[in-house]
Formats: sequence, structure tokens, C-alpha cells
Amino acid sequence: MRYRLQVYSIWEYGQRKDAYGNPHQEDNMYPAHGEGTENDRLFVLCDGMGGHDAGEVASATVCEAMSRSILASAPDAEGGFSREMFDKALNDAFAALDERDNGAEKKMGTTMTFLKLYDKGCFIAHMGDSRVYHIRPGQTEEDTRILFHTEDHSLVNDLVRIGELTPEEARHSRQKNVITRAMQPHLERRPKADVYTSADIQAGDYFYLCTDGMLENMENGNICYFFSKSGGTDEEKVGKLIDATCENRDNHSAIIVHILEVIDPVQKAPAPALSKPRVIMADVEDNPVDKDDKTDTPADEPEETATEETDVAEAPAPEETVADNETTEAGEETTEETPEDEKTEPQPVPSEGMQEAPSRGKHISRRSVFMGLIVLVVALILAFLAVLLTGGDGDQPGGKTEDKTEQNVTPQQPDKGGQGTETGAAGESED
Repeated sequence: MRYRLQVYSIWEYGQRKDAYGNPHQEDNMYPAHGEGTENDRLFVLCDGMGGHDAGEVASATVCEAMSRSILASAPDAEGGFSREMFDKALNDAFAALDERDNGAEKKMGTTMTFLKLYDKGCFIAHMGDSRVYHIRPGQTEEDTRILFHTEDHSLVNDLVRIGELTPEEARHSRQKNVITRAMQPHLERRPKADVYTSADIQAGDYFYLCTDGMLENMENGNICYFFSKSGGTDEEKVGKLIDATCENRDNHSAIIVHILEVIDPVQKAPAPALSKPRVIMADVEDNPVDKDDKTDTPADEPEETATEETDVAEAPAPEETVADNETTEAGEETTEETPEDEKTEPQPVPSEGMQEAPSRGKHISRRSVFMGLIVLVVALILAFLAVLLTGGDGDQPGGKTEDKTEQNVTPQQPDKGGQGTETGAAGESED
């Protein structure tokens, strides 16, 4: 990815004055104000910490050390760039601050914003409350989009994030200049910068690096207006930004990078081709019989494998192969020949008290049918014999005579009762 671009800068004192009443500027930038060219791909902007000794020394030291380190590590302006190169530049800047430390009780310090355009896109980093914006202009303010901007490392921003302050209260807070992350010498633990990268860069985009002084009376909506196409030419945009911030109390600076053309943009990698979905059977905890009941299929038939597995998910697996391999009571094993690519692995025998898979009840083997028929025939024969035996006993006169005798016995007349019994029996015989 290569670029054709134009660079502009703003460097204003604002209303700030030093102890002698002279205008005081603590901001520094690389390239220096007014020296940016279309060949630059590295941009650094720092805001020295107000109220601290030698804020302008700190900001100048970081700009110089980081730019020198990056240019040595990546001499090809539009070549590769990495996080390791940035980390080395940041450490070099901290080391340079340590060397410039004057031993004052209030350590000098600075914010840091960083933009590197390289062959894969943009690399953005920051520390403190200076910002970097990536803007894609539209025809009007409403059509203009802020694709990205850094989040301030400040006390009021932290309070807004946790709900202790509203954005409106933060803008007017007396603590709005208190930052929570900065570059200072001889720190026990050096803070890390927030990093952002993107390959989404188009012709017409703007990168806007600015210190907090540029944002004293400016919201994101104002920024969208200035950078929209209706905001005029680039020179007119710069003039409007200077006019809008001329009354700001703090000194303020900005770097504006306008991307005029993107050559050989990074192409998005094509989505990987989706392979044919394969249905994966879930293991059933209380059904170990089906857990390993999978069909082995040769590797040279992937389409048939996917189809067979899909069918398995829709209907119970056939059990004929397992049933035909069972051993009969006589000790003979009946085996049905099975094609090599359809053989199944042996099924584990379910332990006592474990339920069979519901699908087994739906498949009856030929041996089971044969054994059932034998049992049915034997049962019919036994029933028939039982009927014959029961019918023969009913034709014996003695049996019914004994029953009648028991029913007609009269204790008062035993002799007559006996005759009556014989008569009754005879009567039945006549009948």
C-alpha cells in the first residue's frame, strides 16, 4: 500500500503566557511545524505538561527520540512496520527523558500521539489526552464519519466512563487537565501506550492529530463540519480551525494528513471455502451401545461419508449386522457377509440395569423371528393337549356323580339320599 498525500500543521500560543508575560508554547511535533511534505509517513505530536518544569523540553525530547528511532528501524518510508519497532522507539524516548532529567521535584512530562503510515495501513498510538482522529469526509457534517479516535487518559474521562460525571460536567470540570498517563523521566514503571491499527484507508480520508488545546471549545460535530467537503479546500479548513481556536486559553497544535490517493491498497483476504457440512453424532451418556456404532468408510469417498452420516442423524442405525453376528443357543454362530466399506465395529455389551438403545426395539432379526415361531408352535401344541386332557376328564360319570353326591347329601336321610343320588345319576345318564 502506497500513498499520495498532503500535510498541514497548526502551532498556536493561545492565551497562555510564561512568568514574564511572554507567549509560552509547550507543544512540539515531527515533522516540525511548516516542514511536513508529501513524502512524510511518520508523524508525532506531543504536548508538554503545563505547570511542570521544562514541559517544552520533554515534548521536544520525545518527538526527536521517537522519530530518530523509527527512521533508523524503518528506513523505507512505505515499507514494513511492526509493534516491536514502535516499542523500541518508545523505550528510546523514555531513555532520552532520563538523560535530560534536571532533578526537579516536579518532573517534566509530555503527552504523545503517534501516526505511522506503512505498507499494511496505519499504526496509531497515544498516551495522555492528545488525540488522533481518522475521518472519512462526506458532503456535509451529517455525512462525515469519524472512523476512530483515541480515548483520553484523563481523570474526567475515567469518571465519565464509570458514571460519576456526565460528558457535559467533564467539559467544565476544574480537573479536566489532570491526566492519568504521560511520559516522564525515571519512572519506576513506565506506562504503556494504547495502540490501534487499520488497513481501511481510502482516498479522501483525513488523519487529524491534535493536542487538548484544540478541543477546548470543539465537539466531534464541529470536527465533522470542518473536515466535510462543504468545509472548503484544505487551506480553508486549516484557516477555519485556526479561527475557531484563536481564543482558546491553552497553547494548541495539530497535524492534518490528507490522503489524496491510495495505490495498491491491501486486498481483503477471501473467505475460506466452506467444506461440505458433516453431521457429528452426540454421545448419549446412558446409551454406550450407540456410542461406537459408527460406519468406517474409505477416505476416497468423502461425499458418500457425509451422506451416510446425515442419514444416521435422521433415522436409527440398522442393527442387522449386529444381530446376525449373535451366537445361538446351540453354540453355532450365524454370520451374514457384509461389504468391506459397510462393516461396523463390535458393539459393547450393555451392563446390567443399563437400557438398550431405543432403536434396537424397532429391528427384529431373522433368528429372533424363527425362535418366536418355534415358541408359538410349541405353545399351541401344549394348549391343544391341555384342551384334550380337560375334555376327557369331563366324560367320566364318576366325576360328575361325586359332584352331585356332594350337592344332594341330606344328613337326616342318609339311605334315601343315597337312592336319590343313584336316581339323579341315572337321570343324567338318560338325559
